[in-house]
This record gives sequence, C-alpha cells and structure tokens, in this order.
Amino acid sequence: MAAEARALIVRWREGLVFDGVGPERAPLVVDGDGRAAASPVELLLVAAATCTASDVVLILQKERVALRSLEVAVEGTRREAQPRRYTAIHFRWSVAGDGADEIKARRAIDLSLEKYCSVVASLAPDMRITYDVTIL
Repeated sequence: MAAEARALIVRWREGLVFDGVGPERAPLVVDGDGRAAASPVELLLVAAATCTASDVVLILQKERVALRSLEVAVEGTRREAQPRRYTAIHFRWSVAGDGADEIKARRAIDLSLEKYCSVVASLAPDMRITYDVTIL
C-alpha cells in the first residue's frame, strides 16, 4: 500500500504572519507571535482536539448515540527551555446526547487517543495525554 502524501504551501505575509494554503481551500492564517491569528503551537492543540473529536463523533454515532453537543477544551503544557515543545496535553470533554453515558464516551475517547487519531499519534511518545469527561 502506497504512503499517502499531503502537500501544502505556506506563504509569508508580513512580520510572522503566514497563510497556509491547501489545494482548493481557503487559506489558514497563522501568526508566529499569536497576535493576529492562532500561533503554530496553538494550532497543534486545535489539530489534536479536532482530530480526536472527529473520531469520537464517528464512534459514538456507531454506538447509536444521538449527539446534541460535543465540546473539547484543550490545554497544553510547554517546556520553559527551547525547543518549547508540549510535554503534556489535557482534554476536557463535554458530551450531550440521547444514549450518551460516561462508559460510551470514555470508550470512544480511549479508542481515538490510543488507536485512531493520527495527530496525537504524531506527537512525541513521551508526551503525557490526559482527559476528563462530563456528560451533560
């Protein structure tokens, strides 16, 4: 099976502001200072949260949970020294829907974080990943 390749272009605007452009998509603005737009390290948290949330939605749908809402708050802890990479990420899940319960939610989250989420799987193996979940 051939490896899947993705190609994007990053174009400098001014200062530390860039456009990330994918084929036939609107540009995503990224600001290295985090002033005009999300910073690259903030986008890493967004990528991890949306990746795992996508998995969880699909898994809960297969479990016949009729979602009304799903929210993931994400917090990352970074090193003080360079490179200031994340050493820990904590997700706070809020899930509401007919048939939703803590067992189903935790099963879906665990499957995503341990098996399916390609963003989380791409992070450093020593990064601590934790979560809590609230059923609304």
